[in-house]
Amino acid sequence: MASANHSTGPTPLQAVMRFAATGMIVNAGLAGLKIGAGILGNATALIADGVESLLDIAGSIIIWSGLRYAAKPADNEHPYGHGKAEPMAAAMASLGVMVIACGLATQSIKEILHPGPMPKPFTLVVLLVVIALKEAMAQRALLLSRRTKSTAIAVEAWHHRSDAITSVAAFIGIGIALLGGPGWEVADDWAALAACGFIFFNGIRMCKPAIAELLDTAPSPELEKAIRSEAMRVPGVEALDKCRIRKMGLDIYVDLHVRVAETLSVRRGHDIAHRVKDALRESNSMIADVLVHIEPQETPSSCTVGL
Repeated sequence: MASANHSTGPTPLQAVMRFAATGMIVNAGLAGLKIGAGILGNATALIADGVESLLDIAGSIIIWSGLRYAAKPADNEHPYGHGKAEPMAAAMASLGVMVIACGLATQSIKEILHPGPMPKPFTLVVLLVVIALKEAMAQRALLLSRRTKSTAIAVEAWHHRSDAITSVAAFIGIGIALLGGPGWEVADDWAALAACGFIFFNGIRMCKPAIAELLDTAPSPELEKAIRSEAMRVPGVEALDKCRIRKMGLDIYVDLHVRVAETLSVRRGHDIAHRVKDALRESNSMIADVLVHIEPQETPSSCTVGL
């Protein structure tokens, strides 16, 4: 768990869960606004955009549920905790984004083949409000994901941004249709179709880090370098061997092989191991636990040649 000096204010997990819950409320309100405005304004692209917001609610529920499950403490069956639920929820939500993109693309093609009536101008105002709000939510989510290193919230950020992109496409298409007049009714559907390709690509892009985390892919070399540097500052540490790092939800677990002088007592080596563990956890609040394996650092005089 995070060190004690982080007792004030919401924990990173509480912050991301709160944001995921906020995202569900925002998506519900926008879905009603867009579908209602689309029906009144003859804007099929806006109705489809509203349906996507409804599907985004399902994605937010998946992410929120995954974060809630990830918050459960370790038990006998899950000694490392339940943190893997967080990237699993992120992967499921990413796949949802790709499914949404395919569904919207199918709907756009149908509208291109069978054009509907000309949309009404007031739908552009609705779309401007939607674009501003969804991009603000995306920016906030990206900042939170960078601060907490949450894969799920990074996916949620692209959920909001994808929604903003489809709204931009709808705005451009409806604008062209209104400027072009009769015969240009399908302009918004062509724009939505182009946006679907971008959204599908981002779904793949979001899914990759979630899958990597599920497979215990090593974090960035910068993190390992920082951990090694901090461990080497502990008095008594002669050298370091293996350093394995895994991410479990919002927590980081470290396995570190530390070399100490071979003449030290077991008690002395044990004390050095605890100081290494404490130093690493104090240096990075995301480090939940450190397993230190003590090995002897042999002196040149103690080495033998041959077998």
